[in-house]
Amino acid sequence: MAQYDLTNKIGQYLDRHLVAPLLEFLAAQSIYNNQEVLTSKLNLLSETKMMDYVIDVFKKLHPNEEVPQRFLDKRVVVVDKYKTVQENSKAISAILESNELPEQISNSRDYRQLVEYLVKNHEFRTDMIDSIYDYAKLYYDCGDYSTASSYLNLHNELVPSTDKNYLSGLWGKLACNILLHQWDYGVEDFEKLKNFIDEDPFRNSLQTLQQRTWLLHWGLYLYFNHAKGWDLLLDLLSNNAKYLNVIQTTCPHILRYWATTVIVSKHSRHSSAMKELIQVIQQESYNYKDPITEFIECLHINFDFDEAQKKLKECEVVLSNDFFLVNCYEMFMENARLMIFETFCRIHQCISIGMLAEKLDMNPDKAERWIVNLIRNARLDAKLDSKLGHVVMGVHAVSPYQQIIGKTEFLSMRSQVLANSAARKLGDKSYGYDF
Repeated sequence: MAQYDLTNKIGQYLDRHLVAPLLEFLAAQSIYNNQEVLTSKLNLLSETKMMDYVIDVFKKLHPNEEVPQRFLDKRVVVVDKYKTVQENSKAISAILESNELPEQISNSRDYRQLVEYLVKNHEFRTDMIDSIYDYAKLYYDCGDYSTASSYLNLHNELVPSTDKNYLSGLWGKLACNILLHQWDYGVEDFEKLKNFIDEDPFRNSLQTLQQRTWLLHWGLYLYFNHAKGWDLLLDLLSNNAKYLNVIQTTCPHILRYWATTVIVSKHSRHSSAMKELIQVIQQESYNYKDPITEFIECLHINFDFDEAQKKLKECEVVLSNDFFLVNCYEMFMENARLMIFETFCRIHQCISIGMLAEKLDMNPDKAERWIVNLIRNARLDAKLDSKLGHVVMGVHAVSPYQQIIGKTEFLSMRSQVLANSAARKLGDKSYGYDF
C-alpha cells in the first residue's frame, strides 16, 4: 500500500496542523513502521506551540526516556505567552462577546463603518487591528482553533482585501473550520478564497499557481466531509482550464480524488464530468496513475473488462488506506460495479448472468439479485430470463443530433489541454497558463 500512499505529496501543500490528522490515520493503518510515523509526527509538531501534544508524542516514541529539557522550557514560554495574550486581548474578547456585534457587522456598509462603530462604542483603537491577527495566530499555533477562528472572523470584517494580513487570515479561517469540523463555514471560506485568488491580485503567475494548488489540497477535507463536497470539487474542475492546468502542472495526484468523486457522484457518471476526466487521465497517464485512474482507463478507454476487474480489487486496498476516501468505500464499489455493468451492456444485447457475475466479481445468485434490484428501481432498461440465465437489454437509438453534441461538447477544452501538453513537452514553461 505504501506505493499508493499520497500523504507525502499532499502534505507538501498543507499547513502543519492539517497534516497531523493524516499521520494519526497512517499510524492506525499500519502502512508504515509505527516508530517512523511517530518520529514524523514529532518533527512536524515540534515547530508548533502545541507543546503538550509534542510531549505526549515524545513519550510514546521514547517511553523509557526523560522528556528533553528544550520541550519543557518551550512549554513554559508558550504557557506564559498564552496567558499574556489572554490578558492583553480582554478588550477584543469583550467585543466578540457583545450581543450587538453580529447585527452591526450585517448592517455595516463596509469595514470603515464597522471600525467607526467599534471606536465609538467599544473603546476600540485602529492600531488594535493588527493585534487581533497576531493574537489569532498565537491561539492557532497553540491549538486553540475556536478562539483563533473568532478572532480571524473579526479581523476579516475590519480590513480591506488589500490589507497585508487579509489573505493569510482567509487561509487561517479555513484551517480553523476544517480542524473544528465546521464544514459549512469551511465551504464559505473556501469560496471566499477561490474568488479572491481568481481575481489574481498576485505579482506573478507562479504565485497564482501556488495559491490554486494549495486550495485544491486544503479542499480535500471539504470534498469528502461536507454534504455537498463532491459537487464542490466537480464544479471547481468542470470545464475550468485554470484548475485543470494546476492539476497537470503541479499535482496530477489530485486525479485520484477527482476520479473517485466522479464515480461516487451518481448523477455525474455519464455526464460531462466523466468525459473531461477521461481526457485528462489520457493526457496524464505518463505522469501519474493509480488503481482508481487505471480502472477508468481500462473501462472507458480500453474496454478491457478483465483488467478493470483486477484494478477494482486493487481499488479496495487504495480506498481502505486513504484518509480522505476511506468513507467512500461502499459507495465506490457499488457504483464501480454498476459502471462495469452499464459499459458491458452497451456492447452486448443478451448477456449471461454467469458472465456478468464473473465480470463483477460476484457469485451468480448475488449478481442476479443485484440485477433484479436495478430493474426494479428503474435504473436498468432490461428483462431478466431466470430459466436461461440471461439478461436481455433494451435498445435505445441515439439521434444524430445527440451524437454530434456529444462529440463536440468539449472540443475547446480538449484543444487547450492538447496545446498545454505540447508546450510542456517542448519545454515552454510559460505557454498556456491562463492565470
